Amino acid sequence: MATKLPTIANDSGGLARYLEEIRKFPMLEPEEEFMLAKRWQEHNDTDAAHRLVTSHLRLVTRIAMGYRGYGLPIGEVISEGNVGLMQAVKRFEPDKGFRLATYAMWWIRASIQEYILRSWSLVKMGTTAAQKKLFFNLRRMKGQIKALEEGDLRPDQVKQIATKLGVPEDDVISMNRRLGGDASLNAPVRADMEGGGEWQDWLVDDTPDQEERLVESEELDHRRAYLAKALSTLNDREKRIFEARRLAEEPATLEDLSEEFGVSRERIRQIEVRAFEKVQAAVQKAARRDEVGAAAMAH
Repeated sequence: MATKLPTIANDSGGLARYLEEIRKFPMLEPEEEFMLAKRWQEHNDTDAAHRLVTSHLRLVTRIAMGYRGYGLPIGEVISEGNVGLMQAVKRFEPDKGFRLATYAMWWIRASIQEYILRSWSLVKMGTTAAQKKLFFNLRRMKGQIKALEEGDLRPDQVKQIATKLGVPEDDVISMNRRLGGDASLNAPVRADMEGGGEWQDWLVDDTPDQEERLVESEELDHRRAYLAKALSTLNDREKRIFEARRLAEEPATLEDLSEEFGVSRERIRQIEVRAFEKVQAAVQKAARRDEVGAAAMAH
């Protein structure tokens, strides 16, 4: 998707000018967003895609600001987020009934996180899944326990975070020192800028706030856990076909899989449908079990 977007100049006022420029792009009503997405999906209308992208640049900037404490140029973080946004627009399916912002935020975060991980030497030392979890969740955890002041954490705070995230206490101490020096969104913008105010005033949009996004993130984690467990109900062939057809970024064709397994394309399709039904049933069963458990605990 060839989309020319505003860029951030490498000077002291570059970010302020960028924020001012992207605020000129209007937010879209649901019906307008749906029609633009259909025009892009069905007719490859690049003007429609451009409007979808530019109307969500504030969402990218808002998410990117959440990663401002990793010591990387915020302009580059935003640019990587914009790449994720364009990928989201490219793959967005409006007929599924949800808004583009809900779908795009995961692509934006993934693109930014990949950029950060590529840029940090932490990864070169063989980062474990637990360390990556710590890397991207430490500041949120510090906020939950009211430990956002600069400097080292207290021993009890270190222990609480380490227990919650399942990592050694030494890792928490080391990571906290590496991620020090967050910039504040309450800092004033340039005095000569029309409207003045603080940085966060320029980032307001209609997308969910941090608490809502946290709930959504936890819900996504639940769904991933359900899916992982459901996949274990499939045999090797069903799992391979289901993942290749339903979970891959670039789904395999029936013809490719028919050659791989030496059966007809129709047989591959039947296996795919059967695998989907088994996964769907397993996910629904797990969800119902959790709902019953939650209800029992509430009483």
